[in-house]
Amino acid sequence: MARITSSAILLLPALMAASILAATPSKKPQRPVHTYSIVARDPVTGDLGVAVQSHWFSVGSIVTWARAGVGAVATQSFVQPGYGPRGLELMVSGLSAPQALQALLTVDDSAAVRQVAMVDAAGRVAAHTGDKCIRYAGHHTGDGYSVQANMMLTDRVVPAMARAFEAAEGTLADRLLTALEAAEAAGGDIRGRQSAAMLIVRGQPTGRVWEDTLVSLRVEDHPEPLPELRRLLTVQRAYEAMNAGDVAIEHGDAAAAMRHYSAAAALLPHSLEVRYWQGITLATSGQLEQALPILREVFAADIHWVELTRRLIEVDIIPNTDEGQRLLQRILAAAPEQE
Repeated sequence: MARITSSAILLLPALMAASILAATPSKKPQRPVHTYSIVARDPVTGDLGVAVQSHWFSVGSIVTWARAGVGAVATQSFVQPGYGPRGLELMVSGLSAPQALQALLTVDDSAAVRQVAMVDAAGRVAAHTGDKCIRYAGHHTGDGYSVQANMMLTDRVVPAMARAFEAAEGTLADRLLTALEAAEAAGGDIRGRQSAAMLIVRGQPTGRVWEDTLVSLRVEDHPEPLPELRRLLTVQRAYEAMNAGDVAIEHGDAAAAMRHYSAAAALLPHSLEVRYWQGITLATSGQLEQALPILREVFAADIHWVELTRRLIEVDIIPNTDEGQRLLQRILAAAPEQE
């Protein structure tokens, strides 16, 4: 059996990086695609996230990478997308974020134009800003996070992001978005703004990959991508509350369902979807008089909700009993008369 020497062990990260980058077709960088971003680990939950804003279409499709229980990566400037999935693969193999980034940079002959940041499941961070990135360019690493930017209008962007993230409260999503907003307030991308994205995964995988992604939002093309990203985050939270209400209904807990649906309605007061299910839950839990004004408003806005209500008895959301039939008729009486 061949003996592995200590020098060979030291070369393994670079050899692994070379091997996995070989699977990514090499293209000569043409233009800097991306601008400012943040990678971070939540110290309480262990969740891992990455968020970005750019004057480039669909920035999230290239910059943001994360895997539950592994890490998060932002790859930008003259972007090499392979740093994302390949960096995660190296972390899966046992390398820390600093080791994975260094291994990839070692085998990248265009490292001078790259800007990359990584955080791993232990909160170790690493960042690289090549000396050929367009100014203002730089990064700052802190406890469990890294902020980085290139082609900025001013040199105040990176410090502003770091201060904002460290001072921010709330969930990881709130703190990531606060950092992006601070970057924009400090001048942002010299070219302006176009798209934004946020990706957050669990710190510990559940074994059910469909449950491991907590936030996956992308604003592909918008005149104000950060306000739109914040709006989408609010919509997601409302629908999470709706989903929790649905689960409560499945378990026969109408009171809990009503709390969740009410929370969703508070987040999205003008959503017919949210208002409708709030009304139906009230009606089916013995609070018809409180439900009817809500349902009347929904029916007046869009008559198709009336037809949907008729179908609810087919699947026992409204019980298919004599009492349920009477309830259905009382609900339908709230619909506007058809000409």
